[in-house]
Amino acid sequence: MALKPTIYKLRIALSDLERNYYDTLSLTVALHPSETHERMIARVVSYCLNAQDGLVFTKGLSEVEEPDVWCRTMDDKITLWLDVGEPDVERVKKSVRKADVVKVYSFNSKSDTWWEQNKGKFLLHNAEIIRFDHDQVTYLTTLLERTVDWSLTITGQSAYIAGQKGEAEITWQTLQERKTD
Repeated sequence: MALKPTIYKLRIALSDLERNYYDTLSLTVALHPSETHERMIARVVSYCLNAQDGLVFTKGLSEVEEPDVWCRTMDDKITLWLDVGEPDVERVKKSVRKADVVKVYSFNSKSDTWWEQNKGKFLLHNAEIIRFDHDQVTYLTTLLERTVDWSLTITGQSAYIAGQKGEAEITWQTLQERKTD
């Protein structure tokens, strides 16, 4: 018998001061049986950093041809492709062909090694590569419950999260900028 995902309900009062974007998000997020809480948190934060109409979580780990989060137009054109983790260069190359904008959010403790081994190859592809601070992502998982109400404020290279169980900050570093036309 296959294991079922664990469902989390997040209500997030989002204030993105960088983009002047303010919204209340009601997210239902499935934690795949083989997924860590850290990865799920990275998916949620990357979603918030890119929040817009039409942005949705995909089947993720259950569907290898899809990103973790994407935004599609009514005619099925992919405008935004968000991958979480440390994908191989070939996956990024394919996603750049499929989507207008591609962003990769790395969060693992071994992100530095992954980046050092691949950064020269990633330069050939027009994708933005961002690395979350792993310890901060791990700490945020301690504030996670099956149902949460969070306030998330984005300013600069930081997201400040406050909820019933406490407060946390997640910072990130942009490793590679996306080239604009």
